[in-house]
Amino acid sequence: MKFKAQVMDEMQVRRAVIRMSHEIIEHNRGVENVLLIGIQRRGLPIAKEIASVIRAVEGKDIPVGAIDITLYRDDFSQLTDLPQIKDTHLPFSIENANIILVDDVLYTGRTTRAALEVLTQAGRPKTVQLAVLVDRGYRELPIGANYVGKSVPSLRDELVSVSVPEIDGKSCVEIYII
Repeated sequence: MKFKAQVMDEMQVRRAVIRMSHEIIEHNRGVENVLLIGIQRRGLPIAKEIASVIRAVEGKDIPVGAIDITLYRDDFSQLTDLPQIKDTHLPFSIENANIILVDDVLYTGRTTRAALEVLTQAGRPKTVQLAVLVDRGYRELPIGANYVGKSVPSLRDELVSVSVPEIDGKSCVEIYII
């Protein structure tokens, strides 16, 4: 891979998360009955950051859970390496709740589809909304995000990489040529 460009620095990522948090509050008319669920790996730290912003603005703690979609991928049988299974942790009932599903990048929509399958096995939420830090287009499924930090036009032979401090030691969005 060859580095092409940084499209968001730490401050731009922070601003995007703050704006998405405010949009979530506004769209849901507050945060009653709102639960955040991060898609492992990088969706979880972003969900925790959104919860932190909401706590600062609304003075309320929003429960945060995590789901792993690895076993629900539609290409699972085609994976050559042994997948690393992450923790699915939903310390709350999702029944009749407004779920905000959080991921780092929305691309084909297949990760979101897999996440919806995980959620349907966990219960029946009132609504499921999608928040992504980056929407890069090229959808293969009819899935769209309710909250987008930044739309990043990119080519199919490029990788849009989100870095989060908890995993990567930094916060930014970069594009690499594959």
